Amino acid sequence: MPDPPVTIRDVAAAARVHPATASRALNPETRVLVSEKTARRVLRAAKSLRYRPNPMARTLRTRRSHTVGVLIPDLTNPLFPPIIRGLEDRLAEAGYVALIGNTDGDSRRERLVFEQMRARHVDGFVLATARLIDPLLAEAAQAELPVVLVNRVAEGYSFPAVSVDNERGSQLVVSHLAKLGHRHIAYIAGPQDVSTGPSRLRGFNAGLAASGLDADPDLITYATSYSIQEGLRCARELVRRQGRWSAIAAANDMLAVGCYSALDEAGLRCPEDVSVVGFNNMPFIDRLRPPLTSVSFPHYRVGTEAAQLLLERIGRYPRHAQRSGQGAAKGTGRRHTRRSGQASAQAPSGQEPSGQEPSGQESSGQESSGVSGQVRSGASGQVRSGASGHEPAEPRARQSGMADGVAESTEAVKILFLAPELIVRGSTAQAQGAAAEHGADPRRAGPTEVGI
Repeated sequence: MPDPPVTIRDVAAAARVHPATASRALNPETRVLVSEKTARRVLRAAKSLRYRPNPMARTLRTRRSHTVGVLIPDLTNPLFPPIIRGLEDRLAEAGYVALIGNTDGDSRRERLVFEQMRARHVDGFVLATARLIDPLLAEAAQAELPVVLVNRVAEGYSFPAVSVDNERGSQLVVSHLAKLGHRHIAYIAGPQDVSTGPSRLRGFNAGLAASGLDADPDLITYATSYSIQEGLRCARELVRRQGRWSAIAAANDMLAVGCYSALDEAGLRCPEDVSVVGFNNMPFIDRLRPPLTSVSFPHYRVGTEAAQLLLERIGRYPRHAQRSGQGAAKGTGRRHTRRSGQASAQAPSGQEPSGQEPSGQESSGQESSGVSGQVRSGASGQVRSGASGHEPAEPRARQSGMADGVAESTEAVKILFLAPELIVRGSTAQAQGAAAEHGADPRRAGPTEVGI
């Protein structure tokens, strides 16, 4: 007959402690209540006895499953793996496991996966699927479920979120292209029912105004999804139109990849005939030919910050109670919390964890665009900040539900925007003289060097 399973009482006896003490030491959430010496002794005893906790018994005792549901709109999008990695790493420190669900942007599938996860009693959700008007979010808010949004925001609902400053990123794109002499810039906008679509479009228009360029509605096409297929369709539409343009800014990298194929079909070269810029700086985007210029932000940190916000939302793991080695996601710069129009700075939280970093050559300096953010250039090799030595723009956070002069509030809802950078690669170049001065039509036949 097999040996009976090792129990918490066996571990406690081997470590010479009370079973309740052994239980606290083995639980990452309550380990801070036990001295480090005792915790090490209990952990050694558990390892030597090959103790495995019973998750069902733990769930019945604590009424927590120590699982988190994560919904992703498209697992084939390379943006999400480093975000998920950061999320899982931070959750693991607190003893949680992430259950990943892919929705393919389908609201019916999203609801099915969401309800299945609720039936498994997950302790909270991290959603990368939020829409500006979202019945699922409304129901989650009414049920008071712990939810954190990632990559997107939905300010009509009372959920914290972690995203990039999309408007600032789009302004960096336009500033860069304008400085290369592009006077007529086409834009492929993302879906307008999710926050990244309208916010990046607003940034694009604001960038045009800041650079003294006219906004032309005929140079804007709207994608129905963030996909290569939609990028191809929208870029084909731009090529068919009679408008004059010498550059395309795409609302994300998947759309920009579709642009490459459309330009190739039309016999246009990138960047000689048309410059192309993306957004997100997905892993491997520098492997395209030519490598894609793109707006970057720390994907891994998005995940760690979202996980930390959820743990705080669950109410079991506040930042101030963490031990060294079990801290929150770390990052450069200071946090800025806006309260009633006032800004206050908090102390830096440390060094940023390692995540996906672009590769390329050193830039000549920081982009001066009138907006916060940084531009780095890169193709292959090592990348570091420009010669000016400035730190990247600091993240900014917005909290609602906070009274004047109140440092903390359990009712506060934090939306953290991470600072973007523009990674300049081979897909952008100086505009041709005619296009720069007169907006000449770039659609001319000729050999192409564009491809993937």
